[in-house]
Order: sequence, then structure tokens, then C-alpha cells
Amino acid sequence: SFSEAVSSDEDMEEWRPPEAKTSSKRARGPAAGVKKPAATRTAKPKVPKEPKVHKASGVPKPRATRKPAAEGKPPVSRNPKNAAVPGTATTKRKISECDFEENKRMRMTESEEVKAHKDDTNIRLKEEVCLTGVNKWVCVNIVTLLHEENTIPFIVRYRKEMINHLDADAVRDVQMVYDELCSVAKKTQSVIRTLKKDGVLTPELENSLRSCRSADELDHVNAPYKKGSKLSKARRAKALGLEDAATALMNTPHNLDLRAWVKPGTEGLSSVEDVSTGVVHILADMIAKDSDTLTYIKTCVTIQSSVSKSALNKKEQGKSDQGCKKPGDEQNKNKDLDKFHLYFDFTCNIKRIQSHQTLAINRGESLKILTVKVNIPDRVRSDFTLWCINNRWRPKTFAKEELRAIISNAVEDSYKRLIVPFLTRSCRTKLTSAAEKESIAMFVRNLRQRLLVCPVRGCVIMGVDPGYRHGCKLAILSPTSQILHTDVVYLHNSGQQHREAEKLRHLMIQYSCSKVVIGNGTACRETEAFFSDLISRRFFHPLDVSYIITNEAGASIYSVSPEAVKEMPDLDPNLRSAVSIGRRVQDPLAELVKIDPKHIGIGTYQHDVSAGALKAALDGVVQECVSFVGVDINICSETLMRHVAGLNAGRAQSITEWREKNGAFINREQLKLVKGMGPKSFQQCTKTLTVPDKPVAKKGKGKVGVSIPNSLNPLDQTCIHPESYNVAQRFLSLVGGSVDQIGNACLRQCVENKVKASCVDELARAVDTTPETLQLIIDGLTQPPGFDIRQNFGQADFKRGIVSMSDLQVGAVLTGRVDNTTLFGSFVDIGVGRAGLIHKSNITLDKLPVSQRRRSLALGPGERVEVRVLNVDLQRGRIGLDLIRILQ
Repeated sequence: SFSEAVSSDEDMEEWRPPEAKTSSKRARGPAAGVKKPAATRTAKPKVPKEPKVHKASGVPKPRATRKPAAEGKPPVSRNPKNAAVPGTATTKRKISECDFEENKRMRMTESEEVKAHKDDTNIRLKEEVCLTGVNKWVCVNIVTLLHEENTIPFIVRYRKEMINHLDADAVRDVQMVYDELCSVAKKTQSVIRTLKKDGVLTPELENSLRSCRSADELDHVNAPYKKGSKLSKARRAKALGLEDAATALMNTPHNLDLRAWVKPGTEGLSSVEDVSTGVVHILADMIAKDSDTLTYIKTCVTIQSSVSKSALNKKEQGKSDQGCKKPGDEQNKNKDLDKFHLYFDFTCNIKRIQSHQTLAINRGESLKILTVKVNIPDRVRSDFTLWCINNRWRPKTFAKEELRAIISNAVEDSYKRLIVPFLTRSCRTKLTSAAEKESIAMFVRNLRQRLLVCPVRGCVIMGVDPGYRHGCKLAILSPTSQILHTDVVYLHNSGQQHREAEKLRHLMIQYSCSKVVIGNGTACRETEAFFSDLISRRFFHPLDVSYIITNEAGASIYSVSPEAVKEMPDLDPNLRSAVSIGRRVQDPLAELVKIDPKHIGIGTYQHDVSAGALKAALDGVVQECVSFVGVDINICSETLMRHVAGLNAGRAQSITEWREKNGAFINREQLKLVKGMGPKSFQQCTKTLTVPDKPVAKKGKGKVGVSIPNSLNPLDQTCIHPESYNVAQRFLSLVGGSVDQIGNACLRQCVENKVKASCVDELARAVDTTPETLQLIIDGLTQPPGFDIRQNFGQADFKRGIVSMSDLQVGAVLTGRVDNTTLFGSFVDIGVGRAGLIHKSNITLDKLPVSQRRRSLALGPGERVEVRVLNVDLQRGRIGLDLIRILQ
């Protein structure tokens, strides 16, 4: 259905307008088969780096009227007496001057087009702003801030008053809508420029192009005019001059006489029937491109999926050849079919279909398991015809019976030949686009909550990458994530378990390790059972050992990446995986940023959405999390620094090189000495990069002519932006404190008393700033040293025992942690080795806190929940859960 053409095969027939009684201009049009020379083809509006040599006269004319070049005639000089001989230096010089003037004119034209493009985009943004549910003035401010190269984390934290306190997701939604409008506006300008150059652009066509609000609508209007495409029936009729007759039929039918348009001997105009047919084609094209008409019929469209004949044939063939094939292959094919059994006979209105259903249907169609059709009920056709004839396309004055028949035929022809194929394509495209946006939004939310899980600090951790044949890989990590020891133990080989258990106890006692992190891959359950048995027998006494199961998705990919090789060059890739698993619990943010977000194991249908849009959204949320948490500029890795707002790979490398050459940074101002750090980059990144209390630094060297203080500034350890340091000093003077007291209980008490005595708004006016900025300053001054915003989020749950799926009973109330959220529900780890599903129908507003009721699916990875078991399917390994409440 995606590949259906707009017109039937009959439209694509080769046709040429008659040579007789046709103007020369039409004879040179695209239909006449005359190819334009390469000199006049400008597919891209960019100015070429090296000017081309055009066949033009000494005084250049506008490109649209260069007939001599279009007809291939030699250039004619305006001064015949001084005409230069072709090939001489004079000719080359004149041609060069011509090209210079031509390029200059092109640059001027392009600047005007760019300005028009920006104006058109801004207008469209104001018109489409309702899609995001954000006020127009807020959208204008967001677009302005983005044009000034401000990052979303900076906007959300330090420009709250300009965006009406929107969160990062809402700002990102506005950015996506604006980017889409820019793309459509840019493509519209390109199409208009091309059609104008080809000489087929009319005021009506230009208005139709500018009224398009999506790339699909633009392609629909532009399809008949694309180079290489044959003339449609409507363009053939317009080439014969019947457009005036079609206009007269709708406006003044009482004065229309089709016999006046008959021209015997001219193909397409030889009889009244031919003229009527041409008028029908023109009206059909107008109806198919009318936005009100398309809106009326879209309300009744349904999408239907069924099992494909090829899938049924393969299933039957597999049954007949069951004895010849391996049972594993047949079982895998049956599993693929069973995944889509809900869509073997599925019908739904396009307005009510869910996003996950759309993506599932698309995947089944790509696997050739499902056949998908877009249907319009038969009753809709008659209703649509009556509505068009009696309302939308009703003549303005009285029309004869034969003229009304022409309108009726045009409606029928437009519906069958143009509208139905267009709706088939556009509906599928819009459904897929909307589903992709929902899926990407779910990815973003899951990734944010996964990255912001509270780290486990201050203890030694053992990371375990479980396995059977090749053993379980171990990595013992210090409280600062340094590698203390790596090893391999074979816990699942009979006869060696006692020896391997003694080896484990020796290592854990030697390094005082009481926390074990087990990856959830192969042999996870067996490894968990092994540790659980040892813990129950107090095998590690005097240590109180506990363990946790963590998601190891992406660990194997990271272990062979260049970053891992650079960080751990002497370790085997399997041991690197164990290190990564342990560090994911010690500091999830610092470890997970090293892995491509698509490989972390969150969300659904990641391979069915746009790779570019998914990557941009996930990279944005990684940058947001890193920027909000902050990093220590003197110890953070180069990989982590790349994700700081305002920095990139080059600037992160420059900071690392500066740090290695000159020692630790003493204050934020020293960042200005780093190569490539301009004012905008400094503004965006300094809020994230914090400086420790007592750095050890060498004498800094950097850019020439930059005066930087070498003293320590306590404000550099806070979330306060350097642009607000003066305001912070005034506020400290107002409350009677100093920068040396930042984070102390005494200063915190003084600030609280001052805020209670007079509200934040009055204090903001007193220090000449906004209430939003002052609130950030108050938070930065009162937060204790080493404050981490992640401490308010859920922590990892360590356990000592194991529960199997067979122990579950319907109605049992359990606590668990959300492992993943999809478009149809949330999966919760309840500690039985298999995550249970809370269907989205069981996630109702009354079960959610007020702060989490803004979105339909308010659960995300890491949240602790209390659930009730609804059903247990041991054969299929599925657990149905009901949400009771979210544990704060």
C-alpha cells in the first residue's frame, strides 16, 4: 500500500500536445520532450565554489529569460564592433565577468529566499503551535533561544521565566515541531524555485504549495510536475487551454457553452465529449488537492490487517516437511507467527488505533506475515459524492443537466483515481510518524529514569558476568570504581563448585566486598541461586553479603568498543563486561553514557522507528541528565565530558589535554584558556562542570591575552551559573553571609529566616534579578557539599534470597521495581526471574501521585511500585500484574 501510485496506469501513458495550433512556448515545455541544457539546471540553490562558463552575452540577463542559451545559439554581444573572437583572452575575461555578476545576483536572490523562508517558517510555527499545547509567546522565546545556540538543559534551568517553567520534554516537543516546519518550508521553497525555472509555476499552484503542512502533502501536489514524470490527465487538459472552461463551470455555468471550445482536428478538442472529459480531469485534480475535501473523508478511514498468504503457505509447508527439518527452526517460525496472532483479523479506525498497534502491524508487514490495507466503507463513497455535489463543489449559479453530470463524473473520478490512493499512503505515513514519536518519547523517558538512578557509593562491589562453559567473569571494584581484581570462576561445573565457592569467599573477605552485582544474561538464574544458597548458609561470615540483578544490555558491545580498549587496554573483553556490570550500580550515569542508548535495553520497537530521530532524542536526554547532575571537571572521563551541554568531542579532548599538561582546574574561569572554548560554549557548559574544594594544579597556560584569576572560588562548587555570581554576592551580603559558608547549617538557617521574613519575589527585586534566578541561587548556597540530585531517586534493591515463578499465587501483593516501560504497559521486576506486565489499562490516574498524572504512562524504569498478581502463565512465562500504588 505504500507504493501505490497517485494516478492509474492510464495517466502515465505517453502523450504529446498537437503541434498544430499550439504556441511555441508550449512546444518547448517539458511535454515536448525538449531537454534543457545543463547550464540552466540548478538542483541546489547553493552558489558553486568555482564559477561555471555559461553561454551568455557580455551583459548577463536573468536566468529565466535566457532564450539563446536555452536554444543552444551562440552568445551575441551588444557591441558587434568590439565583439571578441571565441577562445581569445578577451572572451574569457568577459565570460568571467559575466559569471561574477551572475553569481553575485544568485547570492542576492538566495539571501532574499532565505529571508522569505525564515518568515514563512515563523508564520507556520505560530499557526501550528497548538500541536504542542504551548502559548505562542513561549514558542517564540524558545525558537529565539535555540537560534542563539542555547542548549535545552541551559534553557530549562537558567531561562525559566522565558519558557513559562516548561520541562525539557515540552521544550524538545516545540523544537521538533519547529524543525519539521523548517524542513517543509525549505522543501517548499526548493520546489517553487524549480517549478518557476521550468516555467510551469502559476499563482494557484504556488498557493497550493505554500498551503501544504507536511512533506506528504507537498509531494502529492508536486508529483505531476516532477522531472521525468509524464503529464497527468489534468495537465494535458490544461495544456489544451481547458482550465478556463473548468473555472467557468464552477463560477458561471449559465454562460458556459462547451461547443465553443471544440476545435476539429485537434486531439483532445475534436468533440464536445473530448472537451467534457478534459474538464472532468481538471476538476478531479482540483477536488483531490482541496484540503477541506480531504479532511471530510479522512474521518471514516479504517486500517485492516490479516495474515498473509505467504505466511500461511510457509506454515502449511512446514507441517508437511516437519520430519525433514530441524525442530528448532520450525519452532522459531511458529513463534514469529504467534507474536502477531492478535493482528490476523484486525480492523480499527485510524483515529482510535494505538501507537504500539501501528508499529506491530508495520513490523508484521515488513516480515511478510501480515497484509495491511486502508479501507474506506462503501457508504462513505455515496455520502462523499452527495456532500461534494451539494455543498463543497456546488456551482455558484444555475447549471444545466449535462454540466451537473460533468461535476458528478469529476467527483467520482477524483475519488477513485486520486483520493483513495493518496489517503492510503498519507494515512499510513501519518500513523507511522505519530507512532514513532510516541515510541521515541517513551525511549526518552525510560532512558532519563535509567540514567538518574541513585548511585551506590562508599562500598566495594563485585561485578559478575554469568556464564556456563566459559565461567562467570568477576571484577572487584573499589568505592571509586577502580579495578582491584579480576578473575573467572566456574560455578556451574559439577565437582568444582566447592572449590570455586572457597575462592569466592577468599576474594570477598580479602577486599571486604559485601555487595554483588549479577548481570541478567545467560546463566543469571543459576548464578543467583548459587549466591543465594551461600548467603543462606552464612558462608561469607563475618560479611553480610547481599546481591542485585542488573540489566547487562550493551555490556558486550561496550567491551569491544574503542573507548573500552582505551580505558582498559590490558583486560580481556569478557572481564571488561564484568567491570561494566559492576560500575552500572556504582554510578549508572557515568557508565551508561559510554554505551549507545539504543543498546541499553529500554523501550520497544527501536528498530522500527527513524534511526536519526531516535539518536537525536536519546543524545539530547543523555546531555540533559549529565548537565543536570554535573561532573567534576578534574576527574571525569573524556567520554562523559562529550555529553556536557556546550561541549563536543573536540572540546572535551582539548579540556583533557589542558588538564594533563597544566594540572587540575582551580576555577571555572580557567576554562576560557582551553583551545576552542568560545563565549557561547563557556556559557553553556560552566553550569555543569564543577571544581572540587582543594584541587592541585600547575601554573596554567593557554590563550594569549586572556586574564584569568588563579584563586579558588567557592561558588564554582555549586549549580549557580557564573553569570549570576554578582547576584549571589549581593544576596549573601543581604542575608549577612559569605561564600566561605556555602553549604553550612549556619548559612542555611540565615537564608531560611530571610525567605520567611520576606518572600522570594521581594528579595529578587532587592538584588535586581528574577525570582527564578534567585531560587537557583538559594538552592546552590544551601545545598550541602557534594550534593547529588540523584539521591532523591530510587536506589538499587539488594536481596539475600530467591523466589521462583512457581511460588506466585493469584492475589498476592508484592513490591517491585519497574524494569521497562512500553507503549502498552510497564514491566516490573518482582524478583522471580521474569518481569510481570502491568497493562496500561491498569495504570489509572487515581493510582498515581499528583505530580505524575500529566502523562498517560507515568511509570518509568527504577520506580518502586506495589502490585497485585492477576494471573500466572507458567507455560508461556507471563505474569499479569495490577498497580496498587507507587512507593515514594
